[in-house]
Amino acid sequence: MRAALDEAGLDLAGGEPFFGEWSRRWGRHATRMLITAAPEVDAIFCGNDQIADGACEALAALGRRIPDDVAVVGYDNWEALAADCRPPLTTIDLNLEQLGAAAVEHLSAALDGHRTSGVVRRTGRLVVRESTGPLPRRPGN
Repeated sequence: MRAALDEAGLDLAGGEPFFGEWSRRWGRHATRMLITAAPEVDAIFCGNDQIADGACEALAALGRRIPDDVAVVGYDNWEALAADCRPPLTTIDLNLEQLGAAAVEHLSAALDGHRTSGVVRRTGRLVVRESTGPLPRRPGN
């Protein structure tokens, strides 16, 4: 996040990330703190989808329109929550099923005496929904 902000020549609103419990309640509380500290904020990136849902609730209670006034992005792509959020939540999908399956494969191999070392990287993807703006139009639509 910091690298992307630095590359764009932007400062982090509020100065430092806010840390708290991974809940909607924390998302509401942190969003109120952020808007108080930096009323001009136009985007919020949250550590998980529950926090982002709470952020959306707080923004609505504060009279801020999503995404017109403030865009919101979550993390995890907990689809049951993200797709049902108001508005539906843009989020990072780490493909946790595939990640878990890879972990089991490495654990099974290690238990069979075939240990590996190093870092295994898996790519995530951005799932764009309405909390960051209108969905892009596809050619021909």
